[in-house]
Formats: sequence, C-alpha cells, structure tokens
Amino acid sequence: MMTKKTISASRASLILFLCQMITALEVPLDPILLKELSQPPTITQQSPKDYIVDPRENIVIQCEAKGKPPPSFSWTRNGTHFDIDKDARVTVKPNSGTLVINIMNGGKAEAYEGVYQCTARNERGAAISNNIVIRPSRSPLWTKEKVEPKHVREGDPLVLHCSPPVGLPPPIIFWMDNSFQRLPQNERVSQGLNGDLYFSNVKPEDTREDYICYARFNHTQTIQQKQPISVKVFSMDSLNETISANLSDTDFYGAKPLTERRPTLLTPVGSTSNKVELRGNVLLLECIAEGLPTPVVRWIKEGGELPINRTFFENFKKTLKIIEVSEADSGKYKCVARNPLGSTHHTITVTVKAAPYWITAPRNLVLSPGEDGTLICRANGNPKPNISWLTNAVPIAIAPEDPSRKVDGDTIIFSDVQERSSAVYQCNASNEYGYLLANAFVNVLAEPPRILTPANKLYQVIANNPALLDCAFFGSPVPEIEWFKGVKGSILHGDLYVFHDNGTLEIPVAQKDSTGTYTCVARNKLGNVQNEVHLEVKDPTMIIKQPEYKIIQRGGQVSFECTIKHDPTLIPTITWLKNNGELPDDERFIIHKDSLAIMNITDKDDGTYTCVANTTLDSVSASAVLTVVDRPNPPFDLELTDQLERSIQLSWIPGYDNNSPITNFVIEYEDGMHEPGVWHYQTEVRGTQTTVQLKLSPYVNYSFRVIAVNEIGRSQPSEASEQYLTKAANPDENPSGVQGIGSEPDNLVIIWEPLKGFQSNGPGLQYKVSWRQKDVGDEWTSVIVANVSKYIVSGTPTFVPYEMKVQALNDLGYAPEPAEVIGHSGEDLPMVAPGNVQVHTVNSTLAKVHWDPIPLKTVRGHLQGYRIYYWKVQSLSKRRRRHVEKKILTFSGNKTHGMLPGLEPYSSYKLNVRVVNGKGEGPASPDRLFKTPEGVPSSPSFLKITNPTLDSLTLEWGPPTHPNGVLIAYTLKFQPINSTHELGPLVEIRIPANETSLILSNLNYSTRYKFYFYAQTSVGSGSQITEEAVTIMDEAMASRQVDIATQGWFIGLMCAVALLILILLIVCFIRRNKGGKYPVKEKEDAHADPEIQPMKEDDGTFGEYSDAEDHKPLKKGSRTPSDRTVKKEDSDDSLVDYGEGVNGQFNEDGSFIGQYSGKKEKEPAEGNESSEAPSPVNAMNSFV
Repeated sequence: MMTKKTISASRASLILFLCQMITALEVPLDPILLKELSQPPTITQQSPKDYIVDPRENIVIQCEAKGKPPPSFSWTRNGTHFDIDKDARVTVKPNSGTLVINIMNGGKAEAYEGVYQCTARNERGAAISNNIVIRPSRSPLWTKEKVEPKHVREGDPLVLHCSPPVGLPPPIIFWMDNSFQRLPQNERVSQGLNGDLYFSNVKPEDTREDYICYARFNHTQTIQQKQPISVKVFSMDSLNETISANLSDTDFYGAKPLTERRPTLLTPVGSTSNKVELRGNVLLLECIAEGLPTPVVRWIKEGGELPINRTFFENFKKTLKIIEVSEADSGKYKCVARNPLGSTHHTITVTVKAAPYWITAPRNLVLSPGEDGTLICRANGNPKPNISWLTNAVPIAIAPEDPSRKVDGDTIIFSDVQERSSAVYQCNASNEYGYLLANAFVNVLAEPPRILTPANKLYQVIANNPALLDCAFFGSPVPEIEWFKGVKGSILHGDLYVFHDNGTLEIPVAQKDSTGTYTCVARNKLGNVQNEVHLEVKDPTMIIKQPEYKIIQRGGQVSFECTIKHDPTLIPTITWLKNNGELPDDERFIIHKDSLAIMNITDKDDGTYTCVANTTLDSVSASAVLTVVDRPNPPFDLELTDQLERSIQLSWIPGYDNNSPITNFVIEYEDGMHEPGVWHYQTEVRGTQTTVQLKLSPYVNYSFRVIAVNEIGRSQPSEASEQYLTKAANPDENPSGVQGIGSEPDNLVIIWEPLKGFQSNGPGLQYKVSWRQKDVGDEWTSVIVANVSKYIVSGTPTFVPYEMKVQALNDLGYAPEPAEVIGHSGEDLPMVAPGNVQVHTVNSTLAKVHWDPIPLKTVRGHLQGYRIYYWKVQSLSKRRRRHVEKKILTFSGNKTHGMLPGLEPYSSYKLNVRVVNGKGEGPASPDRLFKTPEGVPSSPSFLKITNPTLDSLTLEWGPPTHPNGVLIAYTLKFQPINSTHELGPLVEIRIPANETSLILSNLNYSTRYKFYFYAQTSVGSGSQITEEAVTIMDEAMASRQVDIATQGWFIGLMCAVALLILILLIVCFIRRNKGGKYPVKEKEDAHADPEIQPMKEDDGTFGEYSDAEDHKPLKKGSRTPSDRTVKKEDSDDSLVDYGEGVNGQFNEDGSFIGQYSGKKEKEPAEGNESSEAPSPVNAMNSFV
C-alpha cells in the first residue's frame, strides 16, 4: 500500500521515467523492419492551413501518409463528409490522399472554397490533417472615380491617396509615372504603409500630371493602375505676378512669402495609438510628418532599448521595423519629428499576442504488452491555449473506452497496455489567434531483439579520435545492450567507454591497442541476439614540412613544400587550394609530389595557398601566404603650384606600392633650354610625402618627374610635369676648380670648371680671367673670354707664383667677387746635380747612400725628390760581365740619404744621383764605385749519387750558382735510415773546394742513406742540398729470392709497385721544377748571414720586396730538407716588391718605403740557373 501511495504522489517522477522510455522505444527507420512491423498511420505531407489558390489553375490539396498496412484516405469539407465519387471534377492521386480539383475546363474555383480535412486510417488507428482553408486569390479592378487635380501652394503639405482595391492576398503598392519610371522618394516625399504618397512640403518641381498608383497582385501576376493624378504647385513669385496683373497700381497686393513651420504628423493622427502584433511576425510602426523645413524622424522605446540586431529603419527612418517580435517587445514606442522650429511626437502602445506554439509536442510511442507510457502535449500562447485530445480522429470524450489510458490535462498516461491499445492520438492547442494540431500514435508490439547493424562491419578511425561502433537494435520490450571485446572478453564498462541509448559503443580516445573485434549482445524477455564488428585504429596523417610564408618579386618563381607522413595502409591525396578555392587553370602552376611551384609570378597570384592532405579517414591542412611584391607603379597627376621666381611646389599622387611600402620619392628635373632630354637629380623626400617645395635657378626651363622607391627598386619615372621657365638673373656662383699651371717654361695656363647651363642664370655667359705675379705689387691683368675652360698667359718667368681669379658674368651682370688662388708658371729641368755623394755598405746585400741637396732656386719647379741609378759592374768571383742591368730608386721630398737593398754579395757596383721636378730629371752626379763584402753561398747546383755497390756510392755535384765569395770547402753529412724510417748516427766529411765528386766506401749493403751537402765561404755555410740512395744487396741474398721473384703473385705485385713509382716520379719531377717568390727576410735567415742584423732607427728598416718585373716566377727553386728533395738557393738577392717604376721611396731616416725599379739591361746567366731534374736512376735507387 505504501508503494502505491508513493507512486500516486509522485506523478512527475513517473512521467519523467516514462518519457525516457519513450525515447528508447522509437522504431528505427530500417526498411526491412518497417515492412514487417505493423504501424499506425502518420501524416507525412499536407497543404498549408491557409491555402490561397490561383483561380486559373487546378486546385491540388495535398495529403500524404504512411503506415503498415498502408492507410486509406477520406476527406471532410466544412465539417461534413466530402464524397469524392459524386463530383467528376475531383480525383485522388493513386496510393495517396491528395485531391486534384479540375477547374481548367469550365470549373470555378469559388465553388470549392471551404475548410478541408484529410483522414488517414488503417487497422492500427487514424491520423488527421490540419484544417486546410481553400480560398481563390482575387485581383479586383479599381472602382471608377473622378480624380480631381491637386492645386497646392509652394511649401504646403500634400497627401495623394492610393486606396487600392481589396485583394487576396493584399497587393503591393508603388508609384510610377507614364513612362513606368518609379517616382523619386526622399525624406520630403515618401510612400506610407497604406500606399498613400506623402509630401512633407511641396516644391515647384513636384508639378506633374502623371502621379500614378499601381497595385501588383503577385499570386495572379497582375498589375492594376489607378487614374493619374495631376499636381500643380504654385510658387510665391507666380502668385504675385497673377495678382498684380488683375489689380490697379493703387491696390495693395502680394501673396504671403513662404512661412516656415514646426512639424505636425500626417500619420498616425493624434498623440497616441495602439498596435497588436503576433509573436514571431514583423512589427512595422510608421510616423510621417509635415513641416518646413522637412522634419527628421527619430524613434525611442519608453523604459527600454530598441532590440539590437532585430531593429531596422526604413523609408528614410519614418518606419521602424522589428523582426521576430516576442512578448518582451511589448511596450510604448515614441516617434519624434523635429525641424529647427520645433518638434512633435506620437506614442504607439504595442501589445504582442501569440498564437499557440509548442513547448512539448507529442511523440510516437512504441510499447510492449504490459508496459506503461505517456503522451505529453504542452503549448503556450497569449492568451494561453486550450488543450483538447482526440483518438483516431474522434474526441476522446466520446471515443470507445480504454482501461489502459487516463487523460490528465495535457498528458495521457498509459499503464499495462495491450495490443488493442494501439491508436493514433491527436492533440489540439488553440486560442483566438490560431491552433496547433499534432498526431502521435501508440503502437503496442511484442518483438524479440533484432540487431540492424550489418554483421562483421569494419570501422576504421584515426588514433586519438573517438570511435563509434554501431549496434542499431529493435525489440519490444526494449532490449538491454552489452558489449564485449574479443572472443572470450569480459563485458565492457568503466570510464574508457561511453554506452549510448541507441546501442552505440563510443571509445572517446581510440588508441592502437583499441584495434580488435567487438561483440554487441541485445536481450529482452523474448530472447537475445549478438553481432560482431571490427575496429582498426590508424596512425594520423601529419604534415611534417609545412608551406612557409613567401615574399616574391613579380616575375619570379616560388615553391611551397608540403611533406606528409601517413598510415601505410591509407592512400593519401594532396590537394592545393588558393584562397580556399581551386587553383587557377594555368600551366604556370606545377604540382609535384611534395610541393607546389608557381612560375613567372603575377599580381593575381597573391593570396593564401593551402595544402590539404586527405585520406578516407582524416584530413589535415596547412596554409601559407604568398605576397607578390615589385617595384612601385610610377606616380601620376603631377601638379605645379605656388610658382615663384626661385621656388615652386610640386605635388603628385603615388602609384600602387605592389605590396612593398614606398620608402622615398626621388624628384628629377630636365632643363629644356640648356640640356633637353637629360634628367638631373633634384632632391628626394620620405615615402609618406606627396608634396615638396623645390628651389629653382634663374633662366631654366624646368620640367619635373617623380620616381617612387621601395625595397625592391625604383619605379618607372612619372610622366613629366608641365614646363616652368624662370626669369634670368646675374650668376650666383663662379667657376670651381681654378688652377694655375704652366705647360711650358714661359707660360701660365689658368684652367677652371665651367658653369653648367642652368648655373648661368641668363644668356651670354662669359668669364673674366684676372692674374698678377705674387708679392711684386703688380696690378691685376684681366681679360673676358667666352664660355671656355682655360686661358693661357704667355711670356712669364719660369716657375714663379701667380695670383689668379675667374669671375662669371652674363648679359645681366657679374657674379659675386671670386676667391683668389695661387698657381705657378711653367717648370724647367733642374740645373745642377746633387753633390758629395757617399756610399756606405751596411752588409753584403744593403748599402746606404748620402748626398747634399741642391739649392731650391736651381730646381726650377716643384721638387718631387731624388732618384738613384745603380748597377752591378761585375761579380768579384767572376771576371767578366756582358750586360749591364740598371736599377732605379726614387726618394720623394727633400731627402739627403737612402738605402739600396737587394745587392749581390761580393760584387762591384756604380751609382749616381739626380734631382727630379715636375718637368723631369736634372743632370746626374759623378758615378760612385762601391763593393759589397762576401756572403754565404747558395746551395750546390746539383747532387747526383751513382754507381751503387754493396758497400759504396759515388757522389757528384756542381758548384753553387751564386758562390757570393770565395769557396773554401764543401761539407758532406750522411746517416743511415732503417726500415722504420728512423735516422742513424750522423757522419760529417769536409771536402776541398776544388773537388766535384767523391766515392764513399765501407757502407752497409742494402741500406738507405740520407745525404746533406753544402758549400762554405769565409763568411759561413750556405744552403744545403739533400738526397737519398741505397746500396745494393749481396748476391747470396739475391739468389735466395729468385724463387719468390718467379712467382706470379710477386710479379703482379711488382707491376703495381712499378706503376705507383712511375706516378710518383712524374709528381716529383713536376714539384722539383716549380719556382716562386720568397721574402728577402727568409733568404737572409736561410743564409744565416751574420752581417744582416735588425737595423736601428737611424739605419732604416725594410720588409718584403720583389723584383721590379714582379709576377714572374724565380728561376731558382727552393726546397727544404724535410721534403727529401734537392734545395737550391739563388745567391743573387733579388729585390722583391721594393719598386714600382721610378717611384720606390725611402723614409726620412732611410727606411725603404718604395719599390724596386724596372729599368734593366739584361746580362747573361752565370752558371746553371735552373735546378737539374732528379736522375731516374737515383729516384729508382731510392725506392729499391
């Protein structure tokens, strides 16, 4: 008893439970299932409630329904049965309830006006349609009326009434003239919602005879026309003329002038009005006012704001439009019309009513025998609608009793239903503004579980995405659904899965291990059934190299990369989009496997490019923007303003910057008078400027052009501006670059840079040239010359200073006084040679020369320096020379000493000194003879090792090419080398200087030796030469190896070794014959000359130098002992990089700063001047 009480007191809980059950019992739209199951009728299609039909066409009233078995149809008209068989004009479509009324052949639509309702019925129940009201459309003609012309005084208001005929549906109104042109409307003249045409005040131009109101009936596609209305507006001037023509001169006459007035409303009338509108409709409120000047209308809502996004103003703000109104839009709306003389207002009280609308519409209910359920029908409206129920189209109050149902207002409660409880229920919600009708069936079925999802269905998803495995089912009672994974898996449950009411299993985040077979089991009290589905989880598709933002110049090319990674079992497709659309059909767009290339880029290619990688399961995309840039387009519309004598303002309009901001503008000018066709730079301004004030010169016919500049480059020049000719004036400036130099000993050449054409400032440009000898008190001598650039003064003393000036003048006068410059007349050769020339040898390769300077008066020009000529007379170690090679060093400035580097040791030299000015050299001083001391010798010219035996080797050599003194002996050092290249004890032998060969005995057989050989003078030892050789092996050892040497493998090995030796010989030969430059410092270190020490500041220092004919390789090679190759050194210290022509120079203290001269008289080579190539025999011995 307690339980029953609780249930009775808890209807709400029961209803909620039953509502959930309703959802679970819906019949799936499976075609096979629907064919097998009985189902009450359901209306699927019907005509609208208010159905206006075209009276010229057949009337079609739709009524379609479904059910099992298929339903039969019947109709009522105006509440009574409509017998279709009795009217030959009425037919029903096959397998349908749709009526077709044939009125095309003499029938009249008006005869079939009325309210129609369709009923669809089968053994499980009956469903009904809405009440369908059939009305034919009407487009009546205007009633005949006499339209009087309108005579209106200027400034008065006017209303032209349309009064269209009442049609069905109402017509659309518009005003036009006889030419079918719409009449212009504005704030002063506008059409009201009722179709009338309102004038707030009329003007003379409103006079016309063809104001025509048209009514368009869209349903019948007809237009009706009202009689034209004539309007005549009298202006104040015409009224006064008319009055004056009819009165005598003594009469007082005159119409009142136009009088401005405050606004008053033409519509609506009064200060308040009411408006009722239905929920969901469009609310239209209107206020049209008259006044002079024309009033402006404004809308407000009292106590609130106009709804945002739903409020619109039309008809020049005279109409307030609010769409989709609701009860919240009820209230007072005020329109205010205002002009400068005052305002008026009108308040409209809006009440929003509502036809019924659904809160909860009843839904079909499928139950099994013995189950419970509910049908709920809830609606709202204003006023609140009345709810009534029908069953199988019969009011439920008079329907057959069913003990399983109970009606409770808007709810029907079912309990312990049986198959006879199946029926269709209709819910009707109505109020004074309309009604709602809904059909919902209760279908009582007893069905064992069925799984509608195909067996072994394969689902494929991407990892980390939801997987939804379907198990569509049906059964009555509602089956319970369970899921298993694998063949012997346990039931699935927990947070890893979501179980939906429709049987679907959701795996919110599928992983690779989610792959497998899943079993769905559906069971109710009538049985159970199961189904297997399969899930495969795939790797996601990823773009591992995305396209990147590009800025490309027009005409260039670009490539966007798009490299993807995907599941190997999926086949991807890559699609390229531009601005989310297809790529242009253009051969310039080339799609490769992993990229998109665009050739010859144009401005149209600018945009966003997207790479889309699609598989059957997923899609990824990446985008990049292509910005096409180029030089700017040229500026245009150049304009000259503020034209003054010395300035003008130039303005222009910039061209398109082609996606690269303009950084500056360059302004150029053309002088059409002096240099037509030649453009000169004037100035430049920032890229944000479009105006510049330009300074001008007199007597120039200016044209200007502008060039825009961005990061890409310069634009084409703009079109030239108009020409502007400035007035002539005196020159503003004098020539620049005035100089005075003599071309001959007895003249003075005055030269200058002439003024350019635009600098002349006027016609007749000339120059006044003036000069006088400096410091002698002479008067200026002047001459006026034409527009030239030099003037020669003859008969001047040799090399004396002059003061000069050049002044410009033209036909209007002189330029300002010019500045004076100092120049000299022509130079002549120096008269005397330097005296007291002294030579001091510093060491075997360096000498210091002193001399006395000559008096400056005898220089007879600009002193440029002193020049030393020196040459080698002979080598003291050799008796004869056939050629003399003279060398020159120049020391700039008034120097009295200099250093001679690069001398050959143990040689006899001569030198002389000359002074140099701008004209040339003076006489030479007497030749001075000096000798250089001995030095260390160069390396022996060659070293050969021949005749190897078991215990001896023969050495032959050549004397040093440059002994640099008297040779006193040779020194030979040698030591053995073992198989691991370790050196043995060193043996030294001293050999007399007159020997050229030596036999070394008592050596070890089959042993490699390394030899070091060099010559000596009294100063020290020279550079050494090295060589290696091997003694031969004894006969017994050779015989023991005969058997090995006859083996094939050994012969092949020796052939390979021989080939390698041949290659190495070629390389060795090339390297031994290569020469090169080398620094004097390195040579001196190699010689270890004790005389060459770092010089003090007084002695002068110098660095690296080369022969005057530099860039030629040295004839003597240089090798180091570590190379195990012959090393030879030239005993003649070549001057390297000291002189360049006659411009070699020394510092004041004698340090060398010049370069060695190139004047040479070739002499014969002394001795062998090239390294002898290594003997092939010696080379072979070194590899044995």
